Amino acid sequence: MLECFYPKEYLDSAYQIDFEKMYRQGYRGIIFDIDNTLVPHGLPADERALALFRRLKSIGYKVTMLSNNKEPRVKMFCDAVEAPYIYKAGKPKPEKYRQAMKNMGTDNRNTLFVGDQIFTDVWGANKAGIYAILVKPIHPKEEIQIVLKRYLEKIVLICYKHACKKQSVKK
Repeated sequence: MLECFYPKEYLDSAYQIDFEKMYRQGYRGIIFDIDNTLVPHGLPADERALALFRRLKSIGYKVTMLSNNKEPRVKMFCDAVEAPYIYKAGKPKPEKYRQAMKNMGTDNRNTLFVGDQIFTDVWGANKAGIYAILVKPIHPKEEIQIVLKRYLEKIVLICYKHACKKQSVKK
């Protein structure tokens, strides 16, 4: 019942993903959420984010930022990391995920999505058929509507972890 909200992977940080391995597996595009995925909410790109995007480009990835935020905030981050973006994306609606893939010249078989929220980021990526990686939020300070959703996310994560344990027992 909750499977539509389950990520393919759940990691501590976007910065710990083995992007080289994913590239060898055939992935060529990455769609990222920004706030609390790559930097704390509302902050500009830091040195760690800049280094990550240099690394991704050197590997050969196409990247796009997908944010529900307004353009000034998204543009500030994306100008710094030199990445295209889609703002006011309306996540979890899958249309903008598809637009991002079209812009990158990728499809749902060779595109990753990385974000920190289940009910927007992961659910939307799943609806678009994209490999979704959920990461833990970088910083605990969040807007009130996100704080409320985090309580529901905890329930989904408990079910997700239980399902993962059942899968590993079957193997």
